[in-house]
Amino acid sequence: MPETVFRTQGLTKVYTTGAVQVHALAGVDLDLYAGELAVLLGASGSGKSTLLNILGGLDHATAGRVWFRETELTTLGDRALTRYRRDHVGFVFQFYNLVASLSARENVQLVTDVAPNPMPAAEALERVGLGHRLNHYPAEMSGGEQQRVAIARAIAKRPEVLLCDEPTGALDSKTGVQVLEVLKQINDEFGTTTVVITHNAGIRKMAHRVVRFADGRIAGVEVNETRIAPHEIAW
Repeated sequence: MPETVFRTQGLTKVYTTGAVQVHALAGVDLDLYAGELAVLLGASGSGKSTLLNILGGLDHATAGRVWFRETELTTLGDRALTRYRRDHVGFVFQFYNLVASLSARENVQLVTDVAPNPMPAAEALERVGLGHRLNHYPAEMSGGEQQRVAIARAIAKRPEVLLCDEPTGALDSKTGVQVLEVLKQINDEFGTTTVVITHNAGIRKMAHRVVRFADGRIAGVEVNETRIAPHEIAW
């Protein structure tokens, strides 16, 4: 068996608004493994993004436990979680969160300036096919190019895990496939544990494993014995 990178045990998250309680996670037990590409599927509100935010150290669990390798994240304070995010985790979101006044290179350097062992910004952009766009600004780029800059920024720190929340959600099919090709390349080349949240059920076929969520719980886990390439996905 491959090494376990994340392990959750009875993971629960409750949001309280006035007298209303929303159980975003209701006791999730899940292992994620080194080098795998896992896809999380489920309707809006099923708990996928909440799980990703807790794994990434962006949110705290209400109950239960979660480990990154041998480190129990649920015992860490905010400063330690910040260090964990900086040193180990890359994030890619649906909306690219680029700084409009900075070039592609400068957006990536926001990470390389603080990471302990980064790759040069130009190399990260070259790996996502944007070596020729180093000095262009977000407004001069298509949505797919902006998302690839965001991926370059995420991988420039050489993260052990890459957490992607609807990375193709704002893109058309052709551009979405380009972004998925980049994510697959990073997973294949670096062995980066990659977790992708998506509403597009077709994307599940490129994953090693598919985890289905419903009502804050895991509804099922599938293993793909045969995976397809991103360009084969029916969008």
